Amino acid sequence: MTEPVSAFVGRSWSTWTEPEVIEVDGVPTAYRREGDGPTTVFLHAEVGTRGWFPLHQELAKSVDLIAPEHPGFGDTPLGAGFDEWTDWVLHYEGFFRALGLGRVHLIGDSVGAWIAANLAAYYPDRFGSVSLIAPLGLRLREVESVDAFRLDDAEKDHIYFNGRQERYADLLSQENELEDAIQALGESTALALLTWNPRYDRKLDTRLQRVIAPTLVLGVEEDRFASNRMAERYAELIPDARLTVVEGADGESSSHRVALEQPADVADVIARHIIEHD
Repeated sequence: MTEPVSAFVGRSWSTWTEPEVIEVDGVPTAYRREGDGPTTVFLHAEVGTRGWFPLHQELAKSVDLIAPEHPGFGDTPLGAGFDEWTDWVLHYEGFFRALGLGRVHLIGDSVGAWIAANLAAYYPDRFGSVSLIAPLGLRLREVESVDAFRLDDAEKDHIYFNGRQERYADLLSQENELEDAIQALGESTALALLTWNPRYDRKLDTRLQRVIAPTLVLGVEEDRFASNRMAERYAELIPDARLTVVEGADGESSSHRVALEQPADVADVIARHIIEHD
């Protein structure tokens, strides 16, 4: 593990906590760890880096939560030559080895759920359970998809949060408008390497039959980004998977960003799933 990074000095936004950094096959990987209980790895969405967010806090009440930042996101640099899904999958297998982790529970949110699903298919014996929150990655021929790369940040957030994004401005903003834009651009570049062409994983449909860990798929009531059908299809393809739809709060439909909007509800369902299968 490395010493504290000087770039972290002066950071003070609401969700900021200083990460630990560990070398994984040449990539210094930032991660945060807190809590007691079953060892659990959380793979973040397109947002949710450089901080310890409410969902992390809620989950850490029940589990030993490890939250790394993907290569190219947050404070983890993009690895040399990273340009396809297997690079990220192999990186995380190396991350588990670097930390000396045995069998763990795995959670993924949005694009993190896409990575988690691949990990569970490639390494089916490594995970005690899998939880996928509003996952992405499958080709849905019957659904017209939203192309995130054709939208600006404001348009994307409007779709992600079902028009409620202004309520979460404090979670979405960190340094200042310019620095946040630079950070977002870098993360968009990494996301493009993962999802640019095609916008789905051609082989994931057939790979998912390899998943043997008890799997919880969390869907939402109105996923304007991935569509409600995405979570349903994951639950159909993963053997014995269980689909749970998180109900929205105060009469509003839950959104693709349910992990940010309803962290306590999400954590409660996932923690019970983990404890049941630990």
